[in-house]
Amino acid sequence: MSSILTNTSAMVALQTLNSINDNLTKTQAEISTGKTIESAKDNAAIWAISKTMESDVAGFQAISDSLALGESTITVARSATETVTDLLTQIKGKVVAAQEQNVDREKIQTDIEALTGQVTSIVEAAQFNGLNLLKGTEDVNILSSLDRQGNGVVNASNITVNRQDLSTSAGVNGVGTGSSLSGQIVNADVAEPDITNDANEAIVTLGSGSWTAGQTASITVAGQTVTYTAATGGEDQDAMAAGLSTALQALDLDGIVVDGSTAGTVSISSTRAFEEVSISTATDANTNQITDLNGASGLTDTSGDIAQRAEQIDFTTAATPQEGNSYQASVGGTAYFYTAGKGESFADVARGLKTAVDSAALEGVTTQVSIDSTTGQASLKIDNNSDTDLSIALAAADGGTASGGLFGLDSIDVTTNESANAALGNIETLINTSIDSAAALGSAQGRIETQSSFIGKLTDSLKSGIGTMVDANMEEASTRLQALQVQQQLGVQSLSIANQAPQSILSLFR
Repeated sequence: MSSILTNTSAMVALQTLNSINDNLTKTQAEISTGKTIESAKDNAAIWAISKTMESDVAGFQAISDSLALGESTITVARSATETVTDLLTQIKGKVVAAQEQNVDREKIQTDIEALTGQVTSIVEAAQFNGLNLLKGTEDVNILSSLDRQGNGVVNASNITVNRQDLSTSAGVNGVGTGSSLSGQIVNADVAEPDITNDANEAIVTLGSGSWTAGQTASITVAGQTVTYTAATGGEDQDAMAAGLSTALQALDLDGIVVDGSTAGTVSISSTRAFEEVSISTATDANTNQITDLNGASGLTDTSGDIAQRAEQIDFTTAATPQEGNSYQASVGGTAYFYTAGKGESFADVARGLKTAVDSAALEGVTTQVSIDSTTGQASLKIDNNSDTDLSIALAAADGGTASGGLFGLDSIDVTTNESANAALGNIETLINTSIDSAAALGSAQGRIETQSSFIGKLTDSLKSGIGTMVDANMEEASTRLQALQVQQQLGVQSLSIANQAPQSILSLFR
């Protein structure tokens, strides 16, 4: 049936042509934009995922900038620290040269002060965009990543860079009561209210009665053994003591004084500042024995150690100092303090107190830090070789401001024998501090470089993933465009033919 009101063929042709035009418009849009999914109406789920990933890409690009800024800041600090290490090494050379007494120490001191000023200048200038990693103790966080969880929550990750304080600041002494710190200074060997140049003594007492010919008595002091044999006819204990005393005196041991003037005894005195002196006795096991060995703590009847002359401050191994904890040693009525920084140990505290006391250049006062190889206990030893007794007292407090990592550098003095000797140990500590700082900064820089490289690769991977989802396949789009153009032409012709069909009805009315 033909109808002049309804042209079904034209309707079908028109629908087909509209569909072809829609596909052609979409294909042309893909070619012009390069994307197969341009908006949410194209594919809502894929579009949403791509936009989330694009936001992550933008975030990682900002992170890359943050890492670049952090790396530059650390590079400046590391280079400065390495330069400081070189300058401290030069200062050490000057200090070593000053150990000789026939050099011009005043000129050497001038050179040391110039190098010290250069160190301070470098530390002050080691900043990048206003951030200096060589001053203060507060950590610096560098944004390193965005971590997206499955539930959509995003957390920021940071690389924490520890500041390496290389200032020469003395810090601020604590103001708190320090009651919680009372057990941290063991000070078991600070037995006297004063430190003096008095020798520590051991007295060997020989048995009374006569010693028959050929009987022997031996005394070992600091690893050196002397033996006295009773002469023909025998000898009494006084003669045996005198013989042993004479033999010990002949050894001429450094810091050891031997006295046999008291009947039947040998007095052995030690003025060695930082060294215990081992002592032991023996006989040939005949009836007359060495009956006693006393006069100093730690001695038994036959063996023991003569204590060092220095007073020793021991620090606990059961805890660690916290930033702001101050430890104080008062010598001769003047207080010398060191305030711990972040992550420091009691070995650092002991070295800091040593530097503080050495900086005062007290006449006859020398110091030494020892670390027990077994327990790790840190100790500070203070010796007084002057004719004046000096009082000693200890204290601890909290709430202070940390001393600088190069505390004591600006007080190095080589103009006297005592100060030159003290400077040698102190400069070694400062060099180790600087080396540790450079190593820590170098490690942090390496970590940032690795993270920066990873972020670059991750960003590229995300971009590639987004492209896979939303980018148009240009080869496919080009082929489809040509096909749709042909279909469009055919559709137009089909519609034209369908529109001509009603004209055939006219022939029925002719």
